[in-house]
Amino acid sequence: MTEDGDPRTKLQALKPEHGFFVGIDSDGCVFDTMELKQRECFCPAFIRFFGLQGISRYARETWEFVNLYSKMRGCNRFLALIETIRLLGLRPEVKKRGQESVDLGSLEAWTRKETRLGTQILAQYALKVKDPVIDLVLNWSKAVNLAIEEMAIHIPPFPLAAESLEALNRQADVMVISQTPVADITREWKQASLDRYLTFVAGQEHGTKIEHLEYAAIGKYDADKILMIGDAPGDLSAARDAGVMFYPIIPGGEDESWERFFHEALMRFFSSQYKGEYETSLILEFEESLPANPWWEN
Repeated sequence: MTEDGDPRTKLQALKPEHGFFVGIDSDGCVFDTMELKQRECFCPAFIRFFGLQGISRYARETWEFVNLYSKMRGCNRFLALIETIRLLGLRPEVKKRGQESVDLGSLEAWTRKETRLGTQILAQYALKVKDPVIDLVLNWSKAVNLAIEEMAIHIPPFPLAAESLEALNRQADVMVISQTPVADITREWKQASLDRYLTFVAGQEHGTKIEHLEYAAIGKYDADKILMIGDAPGDLSAARDAGVMFYPIIPGGEDESWERFFHEALMRFFSSQYKGEYETSLILEFEESLPANPWWEN
């Protein structure tokens, strides 16, 4: 299982060992870690580093909406930071309290020109630009990584996720496709003894999820033998952009989603009976599970 190095070279060098390929997200998909990490690691550091103590209630509500309950769920941390700050600035409660807005213009500029949105890449960029906002974001990201390393320990997979991975591994090349740092993914999969089912771990250091799919799978496997499993709209978008199939792990219904996959969808995938009406019905259910607009705007 290879994790680091140049993303294109490493991913493009992967050779099929089976006739099927499955890309799978990690946080909130295989492991019940989304709420733990977002509420206990990301959000406290967000409030502390960006001076939001006076509006902590609204900062927490907004952070959790973006990262857990909206169509941006599962997106890259830096994109989530930008969106959370934007939404916070629009809230009347925040304006009434005179909270000074955080200008993340330099971070936005970086995210527009860089696809590998990871802490290490940002650190390299920070050395070049000497920008206080970039330095602040970098320190926040490092603090989050440390908090996750201390907090997210020995988290078990969702029921039937391990059994599904074992079954997939017999006929498919299985790869993690995530925007989490590779070190975190590797540690969590090893602690759960699930790393043995993987051919590769692709994290934020390896680019976007669509790049993961394009470099590792497209053109190497038949299109109807490639499946992306995920719990976030970004996973669905990556699958659609790559022209591959998608199986949703529905937020709030993870146990039921894995039960359906293990007893039903898994067989359909391997027997070429997944694509079509069956997949469409699952995606429709998934798309209805997350709102586009914040609840406080209703």
